[in-house]
Amino acid sequence: MLKLRLSRGGTKKRPVYKVVVADSRFARDGRFIEKVGFFNPLLPKEKKERIGLEAERIKYWLGQGAQPTTRVARILGENELMPMPANGNNPQKAIPKKDRKKEGSDDAKKEEAAKADAAPTDGAKKEEAPKADAKKEESPKAEAKKEESPKAEAPKAEAKKEESPKAEAPKEEKK
Repeated sequence: MLKLRLSRGGTKKRPVYKVVVADSRFARDGRFIEKVGFFNPLLPKEKKERIGLEAERIKYWLGQGAQPTTRVARILGENELMPMPANGNNPQKAIPKKDRKKEGSDDAKKEEAAKADAAPTDGAKKEEAPKADAKKEESPKAEAKKEESPKAEAPKAEAKKEESPKAEAPKEEKK
């Protein structure tokens, strides 16, 4: 597969990249088919000398099926040679790792609470509830519970949730 990618050059701690067309099996800085531009990340974004691209050749290679890497796709998008790629959405990236773990535990608690709230509203579980009510009508104990309070239904839903992990536990032991 042909790739449009960056090939590193320059010296230690002073990188300069060539934008090249290469087979994906070749080494990063190794053999390539054609050089179609350059990229100097050390220059400010405003300078023209930061990026140099041969637009016609890049369009040709894209037409031949060459796939740009994510970094090259971004560079090409900024220079309007192809549509701008969708940015990854990682809001956690700017938060220090220690704080991410703390917030993650809070998020997990919120998700569990949201799942518990959403559980009675699911269509499948609503269908199960009338079946359970029909069984309750047969036994006088269930009728007494219905008359006491509607809160009695909530623990039953939790009991159903608890039953499923118990059912899974023996399966794990059998392995």
